Amino acid sequence: MAKVWFVGAGPGDPELITLKAQKLIAQADAILYAGSLVSKAATQWAKPGCNIADSKGMTLEEITGWLIKQSTADATVIRLQTGDPSLYGALIEMVQPLDKAGIGIGVVPGVTSAMASAAAAVETLTLPEVTQTVIFTRVEGRTPMPPGESLVELGQHHCTLCLYLSITLLKKVREDLLTAGWQDDSPIVVVHKASWPDEQKIIHGTLANIKELCKQAGINSQSMIIASPTLGSRQWSEIKKSKLYDAQFSHRFRKASNTQE
Repeated sequence: MAKVWFVGAGPGDPELITLKAQKLIAQADAILYAGSLVSKAATQWAKPGCNIADSKGMTLEEITGWLIKQSTADATVIRLQTGDPSLYGALIEMVQPLDKAGIGIGVVPGVTSAMASAAAAVETLTLPEVTQTVIFTRVEGRTPMPPGESLVELGQHHCTLCLYLSITLLKKVREDLLTAGWQDDSPIVVVHKASWPDEQKIIHGTLANIKELCKQAGINSQSMIIASPTLGSRQWSEIKKSKLYDAQFSHRFRKASNTQE
């Protein structure tokens, strides 16, 4: 049975691709990569003779048509996508035509840019008694948001917000978060091309000045916006520490060494 693999290429650095993805790329007979977002370096493990094509100028119908055309019973065909295929990856839109054509589907997860951005900036997305919740979302643009998912509504949770596909909407980000009860001095981190060798940029700012700082840095695409009460905690003099490593806390691998009576 013919099969197409949807493979997450990760955030940019080819070394962050998974071992499973690398092995599939090495076996592939055809690879269609999203060249506007995925570095061609992610195809470096492809064997000689592999048909490698860039989809950046293709429509959805052209992408699925290419994948169907390349699929034969013994072929390994890969759609190489940025980050993780299940997150803003148009996965189901591409899978449905393949299902109708009787082609098998496999999905290999990848590192998403929210994680790569937090790593690049040495920030944590969660912190005990500060926030234990992370929301992946985007600001409404041409694609409308479902009811209950506006940034104003989500921002009222005051947890970590990872905003995809929204770098050109920083004015609206500020307006919506202020409406949700955030303050102008709330810390914001923007990471442009997280993990991309020689292209990554990290901007630390506040809700009030992040738009101007990004403008000065020439950042207007491929960027993750992180708004969180945890940002900057590396410099805090005191933090609430995890109970998991507390000497007075027992779990199945370690008994408490100093339990108080």
